Amino acid sequence: MESSHLDVPPAGREKPYACDTCGHRFAIEKHLQTHMLIHTGEKPYACDICFYSCSKLSCMKVHFQTHTGEKPYACDTCDYRCTQLSRLKSHKRIHTGEKPYACDTCDYRCRHLSSLKTHIRTHTGEKPYVCDICSYLCSHLSRLKVHFRTHSGEKPYACDKGEYKCTSSKQLKRHKRIHTGEKPYACDTCDYRCAQLSNLKTHMRTHTGDKLYACDACDYRCSKVAKLKRHKRIHTGEQPYVCDICSYSCSHLSRLNVHLRTHSGEKPYACDKCEYKCTSYKALKQHKGIHT
Repeated sequence: MESSHLDVPPAGREKPYACDTCGHRFAIEKHLQTHMLIHTGEKPYACDICFYSCSKLSCMKVHFQTHTGEKPYACDTCDYRCTQLSRLKSHKRIHTGEKPYACDTCDYRCRHLSSLKTHIRTHTGEKPYVCDICSYLCSHLSRLKVHFRTHSGEKPYACDKGEYKCTSSKQLKRHKRIHTGEKPYACDTCDYRCAQLSNLKTHMRTHTGDKLYACDACDYRCSKVAKLKRHKRIHTGEQPYVCDICSYSCSHLSRLNVHLRTHSGEKPYACDKCEYKCTSYKALKQHKGIHT
């Protein structure tokens, strides 16, 4: 179909079409009409595969590539491909080292304007993204999307080695280290290495002596929130771990695992001085006192 003469901007790039809400001006009337959808909230373009809808045809074309897998823009330095030219330009800064966006409060610099906007919220404390189901709010749209899956039950990321599924690519990446054995986080004081940053932070407290978690019923303090939860069961009497063979219950998962060996007959701990075998490390340690 031939283009209408109305689609051609006037000479000199005049912008005779003005938005009566924000004052933004356009050279082409159709562009003003598309812009007005920002104010009305109307999203006339709907994906016929999923629930996505948007206000611009160009956005729909980019979105549709998530279904087709098409990535027309390729990096000439590495194997990276993407659906948008703007993303390719941002990606290339990985190779050039360029960080054109700078925070005016601290020394932070970054490759993406969106990253700078997100960073600035660490100074302002702003959390503009709000869950419409619960009271959760955050500073990243991506975090809100991941959070929303706790309500929907959606787990789109699946491990190719087993049945594990999760709500975010970050969780899947951490999980895969179980299979690869990768431990990228290293202690700078000892030889300790681990697969998760949170584990390294907890480990560092063995050097600093920090015990951040305190019991509100006694003077007990510890370096891990999991330890505090276990300790509190002393006061509450809670025994959440139950044997499905007999009536045994306990407050620690490790104790339940030891107990289950009384049913299975498994004795994984062996004495290196005699033929003694037992169900727990504690029992083996007590036994070794016979020899010493």
